[in-house]
Amino acid sequence: MKSVYLQSPNDIKIKEVEAPVRKENEALIKIKAVGICGSDVGAYRGVNPLVSYPRIIGHELAGEVLEIGKNSKGIKAGDRIIVDPYIYCGHCYPCSLGRTNCCTDLKVLGVHIDGGMVELFTHPSEMLHKVPDNIPWEQIPAAEPLTIALHAIHRTKVIEGEHVVIIGAGAIGLLTALTVLAYKAVPILMDVVNERLNFAKDLGIKYTINAKDVDAIDQIKEITKGRMAEVVIEASGSNIAIRNAIDYVSFAGRIGLTGWPKKETSLPTDLFTKKELDIRGSRTSAGEFEEALMLMSKGIVDVKPIISKVIRLDEVPDVVKELAEHPERYLKINALL
Repeated sequence: MKSVYLQSPNDIKIKEVEAPVRKENEALIKIKAVGICGSDVGAYRGVNPLVSYPRIIGHELAGEVLEIGKNSKGIKAGDRIIVDPYIYCGHCYPCSLGRTNCCTDLKVLGVHIDGGMVELFTHPSEMLHKVPDNIPWEQIPAAEPLTIALHAIHRTKVIEGEHVVIIGAGAIGLLTALTVLAYKAVPILMDVVNERLNFAKDLGIKYTINAKDVDAIDQIKEITKGRMAEVVIEASGSNIAIRNAIDYVSFAGRIGLTGWPKKETSLPTDLFTKKELDIRGSRTSAGEFEEALMLMSKGIVDVKPIISKVIRLDEVPDVVKELAEHPERYLKINALL
């Protein structure tokens, strides 16, 4: 069967590999749609220290169940599903709390183990989620990044009426802003690229700030009538943005760190105490797939505008190369098989 295969950094191709054999606790899935994530591009560029090579990439995966054994979710052959790509041990301390995304032996598809940019894939049956019939195949993989947005909102306990500054208007930042709207809170989306901010306005995001062109603190102060934002979600991974989040947040506010910085950030910890801030990491997701699929199915969060382009599996290697050189050209690219 075909796979998108990373032999080593900067060496990506379509390669024939052996079809998988289903184990008793697994389902055999015909992959129908996949999403290209920034982590796939990072694996190609060789900048993610967690990735080992050679590696089949891909963790945003939707497909049709061909075979499956007994499972608690009632999933059967012929069902449309999305894959939860974060395989956890189930017995470490974080897993005992239900925080499976923090598993001490976490295995992420396409990073620690082979991913699902293949024609046939096997995955634990209990880690599949049935997809409503009204979500088109090319949109289903977007439920995975939507779970990351939801997890950040859950970690920071966003409630109706609050102002939420979101730093970074990439796919995760935009999905976070749209989900904040769904929670009846007020998103304030920040970036340094006007094209992305203008796109966000077209999606209904009223407040946008280009931090390069204006004084962001003054802008947030004006929007919030002096309070500053009750919540800040950092989705860019920029060290400067992480530092600035402390200035953007209100006294007694909450900060969620979703972006992955490449190096340590120097922070004024005295402000943590002065403002009595809650600062929380927000890593991937845990238990958010059902909510993400519901939001998509009911049209509460429309992911279609986030998908810049739909391609075929054979085109993925060339598109990954393009994204590595020109990440600003697209928000999200999905592939159909």
